[in-house]
Amino acid sequence: MKQSFFTIVSFLFIVFTASEVNSQSYTKQELRDSIAKLPYFSIHKDNYFITGVPTNKTINKNTANAKYQISFKQILTRSRLPLDTYLFMTYTQRSFWNIYKESFPFSDINFNPSIALGKAFFDKNDKLKGIANLSFEHESNGRDSIFSRSWNRLSLEYTTNVAKNTIGRFKVWVPFGYKEGNPDLLEYTGLGQINLSHIIKPDKFFFDVRVRKGLNFDLKGSIRTRVYFNPFDNNISNQYLMLEWFLGQAEGMLNYKQSQSMIRIGYVIRTNEFRWLGGK
Repeated sequence: MKQSFFTIVSFLFIVFTASEVNSQSYTKQELRDSIAKLPYFSIHKDNYFITGVPTNKTINKNTANAKYQISFKQILTRSRLPLDTYLFMTYTQRSFWNIYKESFPFSDINFNPSIALGKAFFDKNDKLKGIANLSFEHESNGRDSIFSRSWNRLSLEYTTNVAKNTIGRFKVWVPFGYKEGNPDLLEYTGLGQINLSHIIKPDKFFFDVRVRKGLNFDLKGSIRTRVYFNPFDNNISNQYLMLEWFLGQAEGMLNYKQSQSMIRIGYVIRTNEFRWLGGK
């Protein structure tokens, strides 16, 4: 995992310095007008169906699989709440599907609902600097007995531009209600994550990496890298092909201790939840 980490860092340096996009930041009023036009129901995280194979074990019908995710967001109020915040709820479901085995069984299904407050931050010139979300989240696999996995967390996430054409999402959480069924979960998920998304070519080519580090001084954690490519001339639906490499532990709740190195490819409807930070 250490060698792979340095490979990814080197690639990130090349990608993050290889493109250029000119844009202007939203003002406070422009952002409010844009939010007022949003549909109440929209995509939250990426919605995708991808399939692939492991790189750290023999490839066969038991190790190859598919993964898909459904994620949406419902705005509960557009009227400004105290501290100029707005309230919304989200739901994300991520499933691991053994489509190459007989009867096509699901090996794990993870459910992640949340309710959150969002707030935008501006500089002294009323230009958008970042967006913060304070969330109460629950995540579980919906099973019982020895197969039950669940945890709750109070999460704080801040999204902002960290470099030219690069959006960073920094998330920390205070976990609770996890010690029955998965008491050592934090050794694999840690107390937060960093997500960097870089525009290589607008509406055509993106690169994304997410890093988690477990609590202990070892290599437990995960690195998830994604490359998005739009092969279509007209992309009004935000549709892409996605290549994903997941390396580490806790990709799913059930076998969170198991080390994985999976490369998958497939179709994604990419989220544009923080498109305002890309400018006008």
